[in-house]
Amino acid sequence: MFPDLQQLADALDAAERDARAVVDGLTEAQGGWRAHPGAWSIAECLDHLGTANTVYLDAMAPPAARALSGGRLRRRPAKPGLIGGWFASYLEPPAHPIFKSRAPKKIRPRAAPPLRDAFAFFLSSHEEIGAFLRTYAAIDLAGVRFPNPFVRGVRFSLATGLHVLAAHERRHLWQAWNVRRAIPSAAPSTD
Repeated sequence: MFPDLQQLADALDAAERDARAVVDGLTEAQGGWRAHPGAWSIAECLDHLGTANTVYLDAMAPPAARALSGGRLRRRPAKPGLIGGWFASYLEPPAHPIFKSRAPKKIRPRAAPPLRDAFAFFLSSHEEIGAFLRTYAAIDLAGVRFPNPFVRGVRFSLATGLHVLAAHERRHLWQAWNVRRAIPSAAPSTD
């Protein structure tokens, strides 16, 4: 695998390890605990990631498949451009206190999803990112564009999309860790 793609694969592996660690030993009650009304629980963070990963990959897959079938092979490393790089860096943790934004409606988490379901959904979507990376590693990820599923008229390179997904996972896993550290010791520890 090319070094730039190996870095993305390594980032995905690290995110999966982090997600497994954040849920390790939690009960359903702890996984659904919220610091305050309107805050997300650990389960909601994971559910949001599963949904966002799926929506993004659904937008990325058709142009990637066309590029593969059309023989549009890799020309340069899978790095985002200037604007795409800025957007990916914006998603890195910690969330910026001034430029904090709400998740678009189509990727908001379900209300109070069970922790086990949300975690399984995240892992499934996460595996799909890895499969996408393996399937399309040979195409020109930096040159093939896909329509942003949230902002009409905006197109990103597939490379940007992959970097956005990785940064977005880090951001919400960081958020989940903050929730886990805040769970009161008096919170129910058994289901």
